[in-house]
Amino acid sequence: MEIKERTLTQLWISKKDSSAHKGRIKWWIALKNMSFCHNIINISCVKSSWSNDVRASLYSLMMIIILTTLVGNLIVIISISHFKQLHTPTNWLIQSMATVDFLLGCLVMPYSMVRSVEHCWYFGEVFCKIHTSTDIMLSSASIFHLSFISIDRYFAVCDPLRYKAKISILVIFVMIFISWSVPALFAFGMIFMELNIKGAEQIYYKHTHCVGGCSVFFSKTSGILAFMTSFYIPGSIMLCVYCRIYFIAKGQARSINDSNPKLQIGLEEKNRISQSKDRKATKTLGIVVGVFLICWCPFFVCTVMDPFLDYTIPPTLNDTLIWFGYLNSTFNPMVYAFFYPWFRRALKIILLGKIFQKDSSRSKLFLESS
Repeated sequence: MEIKERTLTQLWISKKDSSAHKGRIKWWIALKNMSFCHNIINISCVKSSWSNDVRASLYSLMMIIILTTLVGNLIVIISISHFKQLHTPTNWLIQSMATVDFLLGCLVMPYSMVRSVEHCWYFGEVFCKIHTSTDIMLSSASIFHLSFISIDRYFAVCDPLRYKAKISILVIFVMIFISWSVPALFAFGMIFMELNIKGAEQIYYKHTHCVGGCSVFFSKTSGILAFMTSFYIPGSIMLCVYCRIYFIAKGQARSINDSNPKLQIGLEEKNRISQSKDRKATKTLGIVVGVFLICWCPFFVCTVMDPFLDYTIPPTLNDTLIWFGYLNSTFNPMVYAFFYPWFRRALKIILLGKIFQKDSSRSKLFLESS
């Protein structure tokens, strides 16, 4: 703080112009009331000026989001890992996504919370790069999992006879490997090689970079690349697959209704369960697509537009949209698990402590034919 006081005094004395003297007084008073992340104010980021009540409210809200994300995804992980009846290819993909979302809530969100509330980064520049890379990697990996789950559901609903042949355990593991490796290479490569600021170095170091901060910055090229890789391509896959499933399911229902009455009666019982599963899969996937677009679309649109708007989007708005995107990981276990009866039964067993009983892993959570 000594350096801060000396710098202010020198600026005060150096101003001899009486017309600028009054303006300098106002500036000096305002600067005196500011808090900085570093003691050298001309290179430091400015701390948030929120009151303690506002900070406490923000911390409470973010802690609720973090805890909900951790608990919800941890229950999904435990359920699928423990109960043998849930050991299916689709559920391994869901479990992998739950692991991604759990790690996002465990490794990324707490540090993002401090940065968002305080507007300062207290954990060093190297860890800033690690945190930013991990943030981009896990957020993108979660979105990749969503797109692969939509593909899995497409084959289950639209080509059920060949589903097991096409979507084997090996295929699921390949999907999981791609969902982890591609975002990891993209995120860590971009941040540690500083490809995200390539072409906009002067703007970044002159107007954006400051000591004690850890903001995510993209140039025009890297912003478009991040938008395409992490949002547009997987999002388009999800949207197209959902539309395809919806129209196929609708066509199948119409075909059954228009068939011969005797044949219809004969097929009714046979197709009842299949139709119910199709409707549930279509409805669930529709909710997934809607939640995904609502949570992530605002952030990625701002990310790709900000460089073309000369970085005029306020950092506070960007932080808010990041947390809005995090909510997708909070809602994922609710959408994919809470909508299914087997999850509610698994949750009851876990909460009552029956999971520690002998042979609890063989508990029947649903009828095999249902």
